[in-house]
Amino acid sequence: MTVRAGIGSTETMPSDHQTTDHPVFAFHEGTSPLVIAAPHVGTYIPPDIAAKLNDTGRAVRETDFHVHRLFDFAKDLGATTLFATHSRYVIDLNRDPAGNNLYPGKFETGLCPISDFDQNPIYPEGHNPCAAEVVDRRDHFWQPYHDQLKAALEAAVARHGKALLIDAHSIRGVIPSLFEGRLPDLNFGTNSGQTMRGDTLKALEDWRSKTKVYSHILDGRFKGGYTTRHYGAVSPQIQALQIEIVQDTYLDSTTPHLYDARIAAPLCHTLRPLVEALVAAL
Repeated sequence: MTVRAGIGSTETMPSDHQTTDHPVFAFHEGTSPLVIAAPHVGTYIPPDIAAKLNDTGRAVRETDFHVHRLFDFAKDLGATTLFATHSRYVIDLNRDPAGNNLYPGKFETGLCPISDFDQNPIYPEGHNPCAAEVVDRRDHFWQPYHDQLKAALEAAVARHGKALLIDAHSIRGVIPSLFEGRLPDLNFGTNSGQTMRGDTLKALEDWRSKTKVYSHILDGRFKGGYTTRHYGAVSPQIQALQIEIVQDTYLDSTTPHLYDARIAAPLCHTLRPLVEALVAAL
């Protein structure tokens, strides 16, 4: 089953969120070729959209809670960072703006999701966003984020002749509608080797061969979303890697909205050498 953006709903298009002063993203410009993005860490929902959601939607359960905090060390490496502030239930920044599927034949939520990963509706019946609302959200939330990401990568290339994009995600370890059993702790995606090449890909494989504390897989169930696939293919000067992290490796899954640096520290200390090796391999 593939869930699309609710085209065909009779819901009218509101405009309140067009004038919101809540920033769409948090951006820090660095000096190195490293760019770290996190499109699903946001929890903010504009009031006009929140009013339409049901309790499941307002709970924003499918947030990549605090995954960007695992890369707090990145600024020490001169990284540029781009972190979303709005919930993926407003619009999914890691989906094709045309609504094309990432994994044909498999269940996935769409550009403007209408369910959570367990296929529970996030809108009352008959209130899914209509086609015009999807376009409106794409223009006001998706486009500015990707304009900034594109500019950040171009700036890194201008400075260094190359750029490495790490697209950071996290997910519950068990979601039967998406995959069987439990995911490995760390899921690396390069779209089957199309977005990372040469020494950089070798550095990832070398790191994986030495890392025993956390389970990991390359191009398994998650091969990289729109961000990794798109930016890793637009230029030979840009390489891209998605990292999908099981949340209970760094959070208490009963209270995922809370971040405890002590719980997350072992994984942070594991990820830093990986990121350093990837940047060095560029």
